[in-house]
Amino acid sequence: MFARPGLPRFDYVQASTADEAVTLLQDYGPDARLLMGGTDLFPGLREGRFGARVLIDVKQLPGMRQLDHDDETGLTIGAAVTMNELARHPVVQARYPVLAQAAGTVASYQIRNRATIGGNLCNASPCADTAPATLVLEAEFLLYGLQGERAVTAGEFFRGPGQTALRPAEMMVGIRIPASPSRAAARYLKLGRCRSGDLSLVGVAVCGFGNGDGRHAFRIALGSVAPTPVRASEAEAHLASQPAGEAAFAGAAEKAMAASSPISDVRGTAEYQRAMVRTLTLRALRDVWAQLLA
Repeated sequence: MFARPGLPRFDYVQASTADEAVTLLQDYGPDARLLMGGTDLFPGLREGRFGARVLIDVKQLPGMRQLDHDDETGLTIGAAVTMNELARHPVVQARYPVLAQAAGTVASYQIRNRATIGGNLCNASPCADTAPATLVLEAEFLLYGLQGERAVTAGEFFRGPGQTALRPAEMMVGIRIPASPSRAAARYLKLGRCRSGDLSLVGVAVCGFGNGDGRHAFRIALGSVAPTPVRASEAEAHLASQPAGEAAFAGAAEKAMAASSPISDVRGTAEYQRAMVRTLTLRALRDVWAQLLA
């Protein structure tokens, strides 16, 4: 067994304003790293996957640890809100349960006390648990840079493994989610090699909404089975084209499987992951439907 190397030397700066943080990002370029929870940052530094001359601590900036809800405008989450804060927040549990469920599956309880939603999303790992939840909730990500703040939809943000729509000298400051309809239900299902503390092999997020006229709409997003988290748009269209029920759900699960493009690796074969996309999508649709009928 080989001991892991220690952390490299770096300067630590606690930014007092967002403008100071992005100016430092511009000045240091690739030699600067933002620090919020550090649960991916420090292992990466220790293992030599990337370097940094300066770490810029931004978690105490105004709004970064804040979670605000309004019945009309929806939910705004600071980028440095932790996974456990999300998973346990009563408003998130009641109004946005798919996000609470996804956050509650990330790694271990101890890590969730440090890991942040902004870090989980900005790492742009295909297996990031909160990413499919933000897709089905049609979230916007608030990004701050030298030109000020802009909003990018979750669907536009993920560009590839480790690649996002973030520009140089730009950081995520928050996540904005529209108000949840009164008749809504959701489910996040995750398959890993063990019950907790593992990366996702397959993640499926499903939201269902009642339209008030007897019809229902569904959104489906997949994680860990493509280069980026993806919406299963053909599965959603299939569900919109016919009455909700077992036959429609089975067809949608097949189309969700077709939307996936996993690769075989040491954790599982592509064939197995595709089959589990179908299984988990069907299971989540049944669960959401039961909630809507209750």
